[in-house]
Amino acid sequence: MVSRYDKATVEGWNEATKLVRSGVNRSGFDETSEALYLSSGYVYSSAAEAEAAFAGENDHYIYSRYANPTVAMFEQRLAAIEGAEACRGVASGMAAVFAALGSYIGCGDRLVSSRALFGSCHVIATEILPRFGAETELVDGRSLDAWEKALSKGAKAVFLESPSNPTLEIIDIEAVSRLAHDAGALVFIDNVFASPVLQRPLELGADVVIYSATKHIDGQGRTLGGAVLGSQEFIDESVMPMLRHTGPSLSPFNAWVLVKGMETLRLRVDAMSRNAHQLAQQLEDTLGVGHVSYPFLESHPQFELAQKQMSAGGTVLTMDLGSKERAFEVVDKFKIIDISNNIGDSKTLATHPATTTHRRLGPEARAEVGIGPGMVRLSVGLEDVDDLFDDISQALA
Repeated sequence: MVSRYDKATVEGWNEATKLVRSGVNRSGFDETSEALYLSSGYVYSSAAEAEAAFAGENDHYIYSRYANPTVAMFEQRLAAIEGAEACRGVASGMAAVFAALGSYIGCGDRLVSSRALFGSCHVIATEILPRFGAETELVDGRSLDAWEKALSKGAKAVFLESPSNPTLEIIDIEAVSRLAHDAGALVFIDNVFASPVLQRPLELGADVVIYSATKHIDGQGRTLGGAVLGSQEFIDESVMPMLRHTGPSLSPFNAWVLVKGMETLRLRVDAMSRNAHQLAQQLEDTLGVGHVSYPFLESHPQFELAQKQMSAGGTVLTMDLGSKERAFEVVDKFKIIDISNNIGDSKTLATHPATTTHRRLGPEARAEVGIGPGMVRLSVGLEDVDDLFDDISQALA
């Protein structure tokens, strides 16, 4: 199997071409669509070739837990879009978060993290890593003073989400990266809410970017997947040994679905972001809806920073309906919008974070990051935005 394009050629392409063409490795059959290699293992022409493969002296595939041709196409394409030296695909977004942080942070190391995190990310940062002897300090990610104070004690790594899930806090990635590097820390960013096409953390100073490829990249409710991107050195020396021996491998079939999803990623995310922005503007003026949060609304407290870092406001908004009971009442009356805990899907999905994705945090921790009992998170899809607004209006009535 031979790659059709060399790296220098791919780097010269614009984004739209990379989304469709990068990572293409055609077999001897010259297929149009990327090939799907459903193989657990590989054969060798001789025992000496197998020995050389295990010694890292050739580029022969060994076992699909380590690497697979279809997974490699996904990794190469995402790396080309992100502008990263290297990428490794894994089984899910949370596998990516743990592979990135867990492979780098050990006993005695210190992690400084933003407080506003997805529920499972919060568990990794505050429960799992400390179990291995690491120390985690949570800060208000919006406050540069808080970052500076925490990093003055030193740190091995910084971890953040921007926009955060679900409160849509925006963190100054460039400024935090500068503070982190001064303290000797690598910067890890979960870029899921922005997606690879709306925000480029590496260009803003981050070192490692993490994705749940389930969101946006697939974005059509079909498969799970995740990815870690960074320098070749970080991927080879930190991430790969952990993945090789712990086994959170990405299925070749899922990788193939994700490769095909990237062909339409920009088209879908742009359209969904336009819908989300328009819907947020309409909901701000709707009777019965409290605070509406969306990064590109002028009412968002970090509106100017969001515009500086992102090319659009993203596909997610939140609205406050006052209480858990009222939120349940409204959500249960949706006729088009589905109740689901996913985001970045072509279908619009509603979630009540306090009782689902962030239930485990507890009332006090939720209150600290602004997740109230009346908050509803909407992941806006590709439906007609007027139909979505009508659906919400009839549920509110």
